[in-house]
Amino acid sequence: MKDVQRPRCARKTPFDSFAFKRPHRRTLAGGTALAGALGLLLIPAAAQAAWEPTKSVEFVVPAGTGGGADQMARMIQGIIQKNNLMGQPIVVINKSGGAGAEGFLDVKSSNRNPHKIIITLSNLFTTPLATGVPFSWKDMTPVAMLALDNFVLWVNSEAAQKSPKEFVEAAKEGGANRFKMGGTGSKQEDQIITAAIEQSAGVTFTYVPYKGGGDVAAQLVGNHINASVNNPIEAVSQWRAGALRPLCVFDKERIPLKEPVADGKSWNSIPTCKESGLDVEYTMLRGIFMGPGVTPDQIAYYVDLFKKVRETEEWKDFMAKGAFNVSFKTGDEFKTWLTAAETQHKTLMDKAGFTKQ
Repeated sequence: MKDVQRPRCARKTPFDSFAFKRPHRRTLAGGTALAGALGLLLIPAAAQAAWEPTKSVEFVVPAGTGGGADQMARMIQGIIQKNNLMGQPIVVINKSGGAGAEGFLDVKSSNRNPHKIIITLSNLFTTPLATGVPFSWKDMTPVAMLALDNFVLWVNSEAAQKSPKEFVEAAKEGGANRFKMGGTGSKQEDQIITAAIEQSAGVTFTYVPYKGGGDVAAQLVGNHINASVNNPIEAVSQWRAGALRPLCVFDKERIPLKEPVADGKSWNSIPTCKESGLDVEYTMLRGIFMGPGVTPDQIAYYVDLFKKVRETEEWKDFMAKGAFNVSFKTGDEFKTWLTAAETQHKTLMDKAGFTKQ
C-alpha cells in the first residue's frame, strides 16, 4: 500500500493567516481533505488488504503418485480450483526420494517462501528416525492438521478370531513368529503399529511388507497372511464383500460414522482396540506445513483456505468414505499434538529397533 501524503495545507495550522484568507467554501474543502487524509492514516492494519499468493503455489507431496497423500493433495487441488478458493493456481509436485526426505528437506530450505506448502503424513516423524536424515518437523512451520487417518486390525472372515483378545490369544498359542502380519512398507506406520501390538500384548509376529494397502488386503483375502492393520478405505470393499472382518480401530474413540457398511454394521460398531483389551492407540497425520520464516498473515491465509476446503461437500464425502478422524488443529494446539506424536514415534521405534543409530 502506498504511503498517504498529507495535503500541503495540512502542514500548517488551521489558524494561520493563509487559511483565513481563503474563501469560506475553500476552507471547508481543505478541512474535508485534511480529515480524509488523517482518516486514511488511522485505518487499522486489519482493515488493509490481507496477504494472498501473488504467483502459483507449489503443493509438495513427500510420497509417490497414487498413494494416500498424493490422492488427498490432488483432491484438495481440485476442490480449490472448482470452488475458486484461490486467485492463483496450486500445483501438486511429488518429491518422494528417501522415504519423503526429499520433500521435507526442500521445504526446510524454502526460507520465507509463502508460495510453497507440503502435505505431511507420519513419515514426518518416521523418516528422520529411521534414516538419520537431519530433519525435524520444527524445521518447518506448522499450518494445520487436516485430519487423522485411522487404522483397523483386520482378519480374514473365515478366521476363528472375532475380537482382539481372541486374536492375541491365538497368536500366543501359535508361538513366536507364527502369525503373519501384512502391511505397507517397512519401518513405517503399519510395521510400527505391529511392533506396538507386540510390545503391548507380549506376542511376536512375522511382518510381511507390501507395496500398498490394496496388495495387503488381497493377500489377507487369500489367507497368505493372518492379519493386517490397513486403513479403512483400503479394506472396506473386502469387508462389504464378506471377505474380511474388522476387529478393532486404533483411534482413542470409535469412528462416529453410523451408516451401515456391511452385515448391518457401521464403522461405529467397531470397538477401539483399547476398550477391547489391546492397549494400543495410533492415528496417522494428514497435515499442512510451510517453510521457515513465513509471517503470521501468510500462515493465516492458508489456515483460512483449508477451513474453506473442509466446508465443501467434496471434502466431507471424502472423509466419510475413508472413515477419517476429522480433527482440525492449528497454532499451539497443533504444535502440542506434534510434540506428543514425535515422542510416541520415537518411543515405539526405539523399542522396536527401527531407529537409525
